[in-house]
Amino acid sequence: MTAKTPLDPALFRPEAISDETRGINDFIIKAFADVPEWWEIGAGTVRAARARGEGGFPLPPKSERARTIEIEGKGGHKIPLRIIAPENPKGVYLHIHGGGWVLGAYDQQDPMLERIAKNAGLACVSVEYRLAPEHPYPAGPDDCEAAAVWLVKNAKREFGTDVLTIGGESAGGHLSAVTLLRMRDRHGYTGFAGANLVFGAFDMSMSPSQRVFGSERLVLRTVDIQKFGDAFLPNGEDRRDPDISPLYAKLHDMPPALFTVGTRDALVDDTLFMHARWIAAGNEAELGVFPGGAHGFVAFPGEIARAANAQADSFLRRVTGQ
Repeated sequence: MTAKTPLDPALFRPEAISDETRGINDFIIKAFADVPEWWEIGAGTVRAARARGEGGFPLPPKSERARTIEIEGKGGHKIPLRIIAPENPKGVYLHIHGGGWVLGAYDQQDPMLERIAKNAGLACVSVEYRLAPEHPYPAGPDDCEAAAVWLVKNAKREFGTDVLTIGGESAGGHLSAVTLLRMRDRHGYTGFAGANLVFGAFDMSMSPSQRVFGSERLVLRTVDIQKFGDAFLPNGEDRRDPDISPLYAKLHDMPPALFTVGTRDALVDDTLFMHARWIAAGNEAELGVFPGGAHGFVAFPGEIARAANAQADSFLRRVTGQ
């Protein structure tokens, strides 16, 4: 028996891109045109600017109901967790933010977590993991692993449910996959109900689309990927080690996953390849491919962002039994 590919070639053709999406991409290119390079002015300077709402990404408002707790990580390191939860949650969503392992913060996507709390009924727990270059690999993955271990032990007491899901965007998608593998291999835990992996970077040795994307400043260029990778992995690590590049891991006993990506994303191959390998390992997987979507497109209001977010909400409801 042979199976037809679930991918429609029409999704990748220029005529599939709507006028609205083209306009959003033009806006992104202009917004990022004068943004200084973080490796030239320092990661801390860029983080501070982003926290003030400066730079290419709009600064989302903070949730009034968010609260923060601290848990203990490896070596006694304190890890803040930001919690946005509905009454009587149906499950828990462990969220890992993006930013190339260098930028981003756990309090810079509250509206997204509010949406998931409302539409999927999940308590959202976002991890403030340590960032490179000050804290290179394995600090960030260690913190995400510690958060997952804590949730497995404490979710029922804290939230009244031990139905767990996980997800993140970009570097957060990468760290989510790494966390799932560590939980399986180091802790014998394969109980996550689902994984929402949004334009993740799954090949730190650089997939073809990463290498050929070029210099168009559509959020993420080839040089950005190289600089982020060098900051995260400065010590000559094997970039195809499964703990670094989950694309090269044995992917058995993984939860159902939703993979989301836009066709104008330098990481498009990462999603396509990881989705295929997830299924080839015997796991369930959905794929959302959005014509013209740039890296980070879900942060820019538009039809494809609404469609992607609706698909994610539906997926999270389904895997948590709603």
